[in-house]
Amino acid sequence: MKQIKAYLDQIATISNSDWQFFMSKLQRREITKKTIFLKLNEIEDHISFIESGVVRLFIPKEDSEKEITFGFSFKDQFISAYDSFLTQTPSAYQLQALTGTTILSITYKDLQDVYNNTKMGNLIGRLTAERLFLLKSKREQNLLNLSAEERYLSLFKERPELLKVIPLKYISSYIGVTPQALSRIRKRI
Repeated sequence: MKQIKAYLDQIATISNSDWQFFMSKLQRREITKKTIFLKLNEIEDHISFIESGVVRLFIPKEDSEKEITFGFSFKDQFISAYDSFLTQTPSAYQLQALTGTTILSITYKDLQDVYNNTKMGNLIGRLTAERLFLLKSKREQNLLNLSAEERYLSLFKERPELLKVIPLKYISSYIGVTPQALSRIRKRI
């Protein structure tokens, strides 16, 4: 709970009563490595804060080699199929723990309760949504403006620990190249 408190304290000042109310709504979940904890066409009912671990966001395909990885979330970040969460409609993608992962989750209903009963709820919700939007926007701009090699270098400058925990086939999909092209990029570097 200390990690999420430290994260939220960076965003806003939270009164003790608001924090206690929010904390009472959180549920700790342990997810084993490789577990898909939100499947295609399920409605996302949680927004979660990662205490430890790495989560992959991906579009499944019949041929698992053709899955499209389009995001990763790490320790001290929020994770959700956020579009499904906001609209309460089926998700077009899946969430998978790439490592053993511990998350603190709040349900859609409980988050609405936090919004309605605390001073900090709406502010934190808005600021968290803005941060998620900025991450998504940066990824889209990188795909449009950077070469595959530049995207690879940028990814590992920001998150050097990725090489240790994320299989290269997911990294290649994430930067928009085949595994063979990624191998060539890695040899050049």
